[in-house]
Amino acid sequence: MAEYDYPDEPAGPFDAPPIEFEDREGREIEIRVYDEEWFDALCGMYDTFDPADRAQGIPPAREERVRSWLDVILDEGQDVIAVDNDTDRVVGHATLVPDGNEGTELAIFVHQDYQGAGIGARLIRALLGHGKEQGVTKVWLTVERWNHPAVNLYEAVGFESSSVESFELEMTLRLD
Repeated sequence: MAEYDYPDEPAGPFDAPPIEFEDREGREIEIRVYDEEWFDALCGMYDTFDPADRAQGIPPAREERVRSWLDVILDEGQDVIAVDNDTDRVVGHATLVPDGNEGTELAIFVHQDYQGAGIGARLIRALLGHGKEQGVTKVWLTVERWNHPAVNLYEAVGFESSSVESFELEMTLRLD
């Protein structure tokens, strides 16, 4: 497992869910801590996820693989979801999964129908607030370095570049 260089100063503060807001498209969105009653709705989001938005092999492409992948990360990690309150549709998911060392890996997914509406930034901030409440202190992620919207989002939240490995950029953040 890789060792990461974490910033000396903590990022934040971050509010924990539940958080309600209107996105840039005028939709009422609620970010809440994941509960198993939302499993099928979360699977439904991934079942219609655009293959072009998949990165580093996740989320998986087939329904049975999505369910197996979710079973693992939902059991091990801290998870929040974004729900469109008008439709009760899960439109975003962010997770913090322990890496077996001192860190926790962050992954975020916003359904393509809801991208560009400000949901991703709120989802990450809520996840980090929830993670801090649960004792998470160090967070890392990898992102394709040419994915400028994602890199800009992570930097705006407080992530710092740790290293560049081929096509991936490693970014880290401290919560404590």
